[in-house]
Order: sequence, then C-alpha cells, then structure tokens
Amino acid sequence: MADEGKRSRLYLELDLNKDGKQTGFLRVPHSVHRSAYGWIPIPIACIKNGDGPRVLLQAGNHGDEWEGQVALGRLIREIEPARVKGRIIILPSANFPASLAGMRTSPIDDGNLNRTFPGDPDGTVTQQIAFFIEHVLLAQSDFGFDFHSGGSSLTYIPSTLARRSVDPAQTEKVVALMKAFGAPISYLGAALQGADRTFTAAAHRHGVTCMGTELGGGGQVTPAVLKVAEDGIRRILAHLGVYRVDVPPAPPTRLLTVAGDDYYVYAPEGGVFEPLAELGDEVKSGQPAGRIHFNDTPWREPAVASFRHDGLVICKRVPGRTERGDCLFHLGSDLAAI
Repeated sequence: MADEGKRSRLYLELDLNKDGKQTGFLRVPHSVHRSAYGWIPIPIACIKNGDGPRVLLQAGNHGDEWEGQVALGRLIREIEPARVKGRIIILPSANFPASLAGMRTSPIDDGNLNRTFPGDPDGTVTQQIAFFIEHVLLAQSDFGFDFHSGGSSLTYIPSTLARRSVDPAQTEKVVALMKAFGAPISYLGAALQGADRTFTAAAHRHGVTCMGTELGGGGQVTPAVLKVAEDGIRRILAHLGVYRVDVPPAPPTRLLTVAGDDYYVYAPEGGVFEPLAELGDEVKSGQPAGRIHFNDTPWREPAVASFRHDGLVICKRVPGRTERGDCLFHLGSDLAAI
C-alpha cells in the first residue's frame, strides 16, 4: 500500500478552492523518447460556488466505457456556476491513456485503474493517477460517482450499483441516490475479490458516499442509454442540492442484489460463445446459459456453461470468441429488504 504521507507528483492546473468554472488538465509527468520533459494531459473541470456538497464525478476509469465520458463532457459544457451550490469536480476520462487507445487498460503500463487504488505516487502512470484520485480528489469530497459501462466485452441493462454498508442509514442514503438516478435496475453488491483496490473502496476509506453505474456497453454509445446517463447524472446532482437543473422525474428502478460469485457465469473452455439467454431474461439455477463451440475441432460437442443461481440476466458477454475464465453473464435477484 502506498505511503499516505507522500505527496502526488501530478500537477493540477486548477485551484479547487476557487469559485467559478475552471477547465484544464491534470498533468502526469511522462518522459519518453519522443518527449523528454512531456506530460500526459488528463482533462478535468471544477465548478464551485460557495459552500455546499463537494461532489466528484468520474468516468473513463476504464478507457473503453464511453457513455459516462460523453455524458460528463456534455455536462462540463452546459453547467454554469450560478446554478451550483458547493463544488463539482468532473474527471471525464480518468485513465486518459486507456481512453485515448479505446482500451479497458492503459497501453502504457497495462494498468487497470479500478484495480489499482490506493495507488502509489512513485509508481507506474496508472498507479500515480489512482493515488491522486484517492488522496487528493476523494480526500476532499463528500460524494463520489464512478460511471462505468460494459466496455468492449460486456453489455448491461443500464444500472446503478453500490456496495451494501454495515450502516443501515448509509445504505438508505445510497438507495435514495439510486432512486434519484432512475436507471431501469439498481443493485447492491457484495465485495468480490480485489474489491479493496477499486474506486468504491477508495471512497469508503475516506468516508465518501459512493455510487457507480453500468450503463450499457458493447463498445458503443446508444441514444437511449446516453439519455439514461445524462438525465440520471443531473437528477443526482439536483437530489444533493449541488446543481439547480430541470430534469424529468425519475422513473422507477428495480432494486436487486448481487450477493456472490455464484451470480456470475464463466466460460468453462476457450472457443466460440453461443448465448442461450438474453438481457432481461429470468433464469433458474442449473439452466444452460451458453455453449462454447470448438471451431478448431468442430466434431467435438460444445461445452455447456450453466447458471448457478436464480435471477435476472443483467449483463452478457459481447464478443463471440472467448477464453476459459471469461465472464459470460451475471445475474441480479430481487432485494427482499434494505
């Protein structure tokens, strides 16, 4: 774990304590053959107007997840300080090298930003970005929102998600944010392997109320999902009282839980994935989920992957080619009680 007493080596062009609307770059030092004294420009905006909630909006944690990046870019262009009470920091392409390459991970160090927190101020580029987000941006925020989608390999029913808190009052606060966002489904999840290295874990370490999304995916942006994202972002800001904006009322959201690894289906072998279920299907434990076909030995019978839990299909793999261990589906089941 990084030494929290160390300072980030990144340089922020903005003054986060200054009222008004500022745009610029977070500079990551990057000395390479092409540019001896160069830096990586990560776009960032800060809109502040007096005292009030301090909110961090982030997308592009994974570079190939486009919906949040587009939605936050539009928000930067439209938002005016006179309608703000407090401070909104917007980081639309957090892992900018990955975003520029259209990849989940950074082409510089293969870093997965959402598996890199708390980061390291003296580490790789991705580790340095994670350290700055956790120890500078989240450390002076009250609320943190991380807008994900399925990226290139998955597609989701547009969803909000959060980790269920041991504090019922905190869980109720997060559920209220989910309802304000108004995605078709919302789910509270258990912490899976590596969850202590995510943006959500970083927020929890600093006492920041946190909510995320999964906003479609499939390596594309669709008008319908983008509208869910844009309306939802404005509604949560209005809900917090940090931004006065007219938005349509939130549609109802179906509250689910994702309670463990058995909610996920993984490829048992490498081959060509044939799904046997679609997004929105209700399935049963033991039901066939997909076939893996062997195009190198087509006389073999395909391997069958099955669901291990009852539930609603909320996520499905997109590419046909798959390898053993790739996620094919994951489920949610209705939340009995908060």
